[in-house]
Amino acid sequence: MNTVKRLLEAKGHGVWSVHPDDTVLDAITILAKKDIGAVLVMEGDNPVGIFTERDYARNVFLKGKSSPGTPVREVMAKPVIFARPENTIDECMSLMTRHRMRHLPVLDDGDLVGMVSIGDLVKSVIDEQKDTIEQLEHYIHG
Repeated sequence: MNTVKRLLEAKGHGVWSVHPDDTVLDAITILAKKDIGAVLVMEGDNPVGIFTERDYARNVFLKGKSSPGTPVREVMAKPVIFARPENTIDECMSLMTRHRMRHLPVLDDGDLVGMVSIGDLVKSVIDEQKDTIEQLEHYIHG
């Protein structure tokens, strides 16, 4: 079974973040520029929340708040749910389903080492299934 560690080795370990006092406009600007769906909210080395496109839609736009005037700390999701590098893809999918979330930061001994999205996990499952099919075809025809 594929693990988060292997997924991050292939995908990369980069995580974009904002400070809780940054504005929502700062956060959505990063989301748009980097073509990502979430940023981690960090105070120093400590993850204190996560801000997603969903948070923007539900907690800012629909409530008539101002993106330039609203600090991220007022609308971020917390507490932050984490995965560990040794977690399997299935464990992460289960965790994300249970908590109704689409982005999962990864901590290794308290250090942030990456973030995975539901799309990353689905791609990993599909790639693993393709490999299994190829191996079975090779076995049958080989």
